[in-house]
Amino acid sequence: MKSPKQLRMGYLVSKYPAVSHTFILREILALRERGVHIEVASINDPTVRGDMTQVEKDEADRTFYVKQAGALGVMRAACPMLIRHPVGLLRGLRFALSLGRGGPARTLLCFFYYAEALILSRWLQRQSLDHLHVHFASQAATVALILTHIAPVNLSITVHGPDEFFDVPGFYLVEKIAAARFITCISFFAQSQLMKLTPGTQWHKFDIARLGVDCNHFSPRLSRPSSPDCFEILSVGRLVPAKGQRVLIEAAAQLIRDGRQIRLRFVGDGPDRKQLEDLVKQKGLVSQIRFEGSINQDRIQEFYMATDIFAMASFAEGIPVVLMEAMAMGIPCVATSINGIPELIRDGIDGLLVAPSDVQGLAIALTRLMDETTLRENLGKAGRLRVQQNYELSKSADRIAALLRHRLEPVN
Repeated sequence: MKSPKQLRMGYLVSKYPAVSHTFILREILALRERGVHIEVASINDPTVRGDMTQVEKDEADRTFYVKQAGALGVMRAACPMLIRHPVGLLRGLRFALSLGRGGPARTLLCFFYYAEALILSRWLQRQSLDHLHVHFASQAATVALILTHIAPVNLSITVHGPDEFFDVPGFYLVEKIAAARFITCISFFAQSQLMKLTPGTQWHKFDIARLGVDCNHFSPRLSRPSSPDCFEILSVGRLVPAKGQRVLIEAAAQLIRDGRQIRLRFVGDGPDRKQLEDLVKQKGLVSQIRFEGSINQDRIQEFYMATDIFAMASFAEGIPVVLMEAMAMGIPCVATSINGIPELIRDGIDGLLVAPSDVQGLAIALTRLMDETTLRENLGKAGRLRVQQNYELSKSADRIAALLRHRLEPVN
């Protein structure tokens, strides 16, 4: 009996490896363990290598970085194509310029995307790959979209949301759905937004493929004091407006005014850091609210182990992996009831959900967890069980590998 042909594909990511998207690295490693041959291309260079784990350094060494190819890389890709496949070269250029929709700045940007698509086309050819999968339907997916008009490449996309849903024309989301062979959605919420944009005849392209975490790695933390002298609250994520950190600071300030002994730690970095630090200084809470900066995966567990409560005040999310990690470690969680989060946390069962931007509601939920030891313990245990049952990395990788084979093997 003839053995099945190995599934081979390229992965395209905006930046790889990246501290904020470690789940992509985990997914790729898990799929390789399941026999899927994956080569990775990254549009942008990775984070400074000194901040990487050894696994991330190893991945960076084998990743192709598109922008590093530069103008010479564009010429090396374009010249042979001009001779062998001029129709695709010109067709891709015409399509890329059409995405500019008459705006000079956007047209110029799309021309640069076209140049990156040429470099990517040559890389795929040299790797003997005819399928490209992209995480996030954002700028990297725009490069891949243009690529499909240059060369005969099959495209698939993992859609996370919600940014793409806020600016559907700007992200060319409808065009990407039309060009893709299939699309994996990390949540039913994400799938519903794609369904809203497309006729029912396109819905066969959509699959649910949840992200996951390794519950053996993120194992239950050591027991914490039932009534600590100072409650530790942890929030992990990029410091950007969409994460709602200002709301969490206001809720923490309210708890402190009420005489609560708390320490709030923010792990992560981003453009909002200075404004948030200034707000904390204005409120005189520097000793109670701390900014720890960006932390790699070798150190993040230190912060999970040291906290009593995990809090997320986001205004927009897919299904946050950091929330899964905290739940896997048995940490009681408070999060906002937005987008895909209610698919992960059932209010009062696996954690507590509050309305986005509701400072008072968030303060009440945190107070409730501080006051009710049994509730903290029950939610922590239930949260871990929820992740084990529905978001365990090994199970997620099994499902994704099976999905890829179902979608792609008939093509090979």
